[in-house]
Amino acid sequence: MAYSSHDQIAYSHDKALTTDSADEPEVLAALGYKQELKRNRSLFTLLFQSLAIAALPFGEGGPLLSAVYGGGQLSIFVGWIIILFLASSVAVSLAEIASRYPTSAGPYYWSFQIAHQSNRTVLSFINGWVWLIGNWTITLSVNFGLASLINATAALYHPDFAAEPWQLLLIFYAILLVSFVICTFANRFLPMVDTICAGWTGLSIFVICIALSVQAASGRHSASYTLGNYDKSLSGWGGFTFFIGLLPAAYTFSAIGMISAMAEEVHDPTIKVPRAIALSVPVLWFFGLFFVIPICATLPPLADITEAPGAQALPYIFGTVMGTPGGGLGLMFLVLAITMFCSISITVAASRTTWAFARDDAIPLSRVWSKVSPGLGVPVFALALVTVVQMLLGLINLGSSSAFTAFVSVGVQALQVSYGIPIALSLFHKRTQVSHARWKLHPIVGTMANVVALCWISFEVVLFSMPTALPVDKTTMNYASVVLVGFMAIAAVWYFIYARKGESLSRSIPMKITCTDIEKLTKALRRPMAFRLTRGGDYCLLMDMKGPAGSFDLVVGLPVLF
Repeated sequence: MAYSSHDQIAYSHDKALTTDSADEPEVLAALGYKQELKRNRSLFTLLFQSLAIAALPFGEGGPLLSAVYGGGQLSIFVGWIIILFLASSVAVSLAEIASRYPTSAGPYYWSFQIAHQSNRTVLSFINGWVWLIGNWTITLSVNFGLASLINATAALYHPDFAAEPWQLLLIFYAILLVSFVICTFANRFLPMVDTICAGWTGLSIFVICIALSVQAASGRHSASYTLGNYDKSLSGWGGFTFFIGLLPAAYTFSAIGMISAMAEEVHDPTIKVPRAIALSVPVLWFFGLFFVIPICATLPPLADITEAPGAQALPYIFGTVMGTPGGGLGLMFLVLAITMFCSISITVAASRTTWAFARDDAIPLSRVWSKVSPGLGVPVFALALVTVVQMLLGLINLGSSSAFTAFVSVGVQALQVSYGIPIALSLFHKRTQVSHARWKLHPIVGTMANVVALCWISFEVVLFSMPTALPVDKTTMNYASVVLVGFMAIAAVWYFIYARKGESLSRSIPMKITCTDIEKLTKALRRPMAFRLTRGGDYCLLMDMKGPAGSFDLVVGLPVLF
């Protein structure tokens, strides 16, 4: 790779990422990657994918039983309002960094670029594995949650029916295979699928709102009861009960950062990716009001909901409020379709994360998982890996439902930790890097958002470690924190066994540069971000070579990330 002009020598990472007319290949080259995926997404399709991943009726309705134990209507309604501000702080904090480094590598790449040179490789490697585990397990929670909802929906007609673990596993496998086939062979149609999902979700929320409000077979509550009923007797947590009720809303917004993995498939990612991340929270929150308020106004007795078949509150609530199994089934059909859309969208995002991490040689057999099919335009092997990992984890439910639940719960925790590391690093370094982003907040507002985001992330990790109700036994205990720490420990061990060994080798890529202006070249090399054309930090001068008269050649080492 040779550069002969002054302008080429002065080419810098900062210029590539801050220009208003940034060319996507140039931006990606500045981050150290080459364009392999087709850019077929817009701001709106990216936003719609984010909404599809959140899957509002499933995200809030799937774990709704936690809000019932968490006090009922007060926790559901007030919690939804509180989460707006907390999730928004996380979203805008991530959006700034995504604007600065628009790559599918996401949080682990951000961590590498922001952290100090002495520890950024190990931080990035561990955060990459946490980010990867978070993507895999949150996708697992959606797909297995869909299987559980199908099982609970069948109980509308057969209240005594409960699928055997192996039957639930087969339903789960069928969902995985459907998602895999669609994500693999219909990639060019996926932006349209996300658009259809957004329309379907909006229509479904409208239908659910009207149906519950009009039918209300179990009765309508007064306004004060609808928004203020608070029952602490079910959870055993006493004054902490309200926070248990935040779990459904927190789960709904937990994956807002996953669309950063789509940065290499959207035009002008330095603007459109952060806008999609930042807009997703208020849009979700607004439509969520039309979902949670009718539920709060028509909610059956809380104690009855805790006995819902399959521990799934939503089908029971719909069936009871509508007064007939058919009415409940009609509303559940809308939710199940939304969840299937979510399965497709979140599988796509998880596969891009897997592909990006493999591209940086951080996963065993990276050369396999990092391949992009020329004909299909998708990382097929990465998609297959995401599917197979979920299938293997699903087998755990055959032996221990509590152990499997821990893997599902750790998805939220892992995502939050992976968000928190680059946010904390950016704040620690006085937001120096995000100050150069095209999409950024006012320094004071940004600092406040970062602080709130880190506080909420810290509390959220603890919150998702809590069992829903007390007392607990070995089957109701929440082991998510143990699983998360275990994954992080394994990542650290793998780093010292594999990645650190690779880093100690001279893994530099030689690049010859020809220049006729030594002063300009010297200034360029002194710039912190100059010539960052690969995934690694600073340049290493290997040798000087005499070139033509009036010029000189340099061979510099371009270190890779891992």
